[in-house]
Amino acid sequence: MSERIVMIHGMWGSGWYWENFKGFFESKGYQCVVPTLRFHDMDPNAAPDPRLGTTSLLDYAEDLEKLVRGLQVIPILMGHSMGGLLAQILGSRGLAKALVLLTPAAPHGIIALKPSVIKSFWSGLTKWGFWRKPIRQTFDEAVYSMLHLMPPESRRSIYDKFGYESGRAASEIGFWLFDSKGAARVDESKVTCPVLIIAGKEDRITPASMVRKVAEKYKKVSTYKEFSDHAHWVIGEPSWQQIAEYVEVWLGQTLRKSA
Repeated sequence: MSERIVMIHGMWGSGWYWENFKGFFESKGYQCVVPTLRFHDMDPNAAPDPRLGTTSLLDYAEDLEKLVRGLQVIPILMGHSMGGLLAQILGSRGLAKALVLLTPAAPHGIIALKPSVIKSFWSGLTKWGFWRKPIRQTFDEAVYSMLHLMPPESRRSIYDKFGYESGRAASEIGFWLFDSKGAARVDESKVTCPVLIIAGKEDRITPASMVRKVAEKYKKVSTYKEFSDHAHWVIGEPSWQQIAEYVEVWLGQTLRKSA
């Protein structure tokens, strides 16, 4: 039976943005499962479900754990941005054959609030009570933080698909020091599967300097690769195929070793 990949999207997204990677990996014989996180199946032009604002990373992880356990096989977990952090959480629960973390958000203990990150979230961070409200980037923030290497003519069409995100989940990542539940905490000693960590040198919202610290956290099992001509939107930027191909080769070598 072919290997399964569960592809976990990040903030403001849903399953749609895995289109490129899903098509690529299915062409290589993988079965791809592309869930949409809780309350993210929304009309971007409509008001968000108010429950989204107080949804925790732990709620997302609970939903994903149920999905993974229902597969009856241990899959590869591939996560982008916040999805990369959710993949780390699930990996620490023994739910992954391998982890592929694409420009991942940082877990508890790694300081992520660099100036470029703050600028990326500015409109949300400056609203009182953002930690319990749905938040959404402005178009300019999305371009600055994620889409600046995309062709200018495609930026608006991508942004128009973005929805809202949980202010609570964002605060659990960025302000983990104040989170008594430690939602973003990951015990690295329990991540025993192989981990591939991809960074983009031009990334502003999950800077490569921070992603390197994520790789260091899992140094016993991790492989780190930094692409100099990429930023955050590695799933769709020009030459995204080079990243997909690198991941596919790594998976092939890794799975053969563990067979």
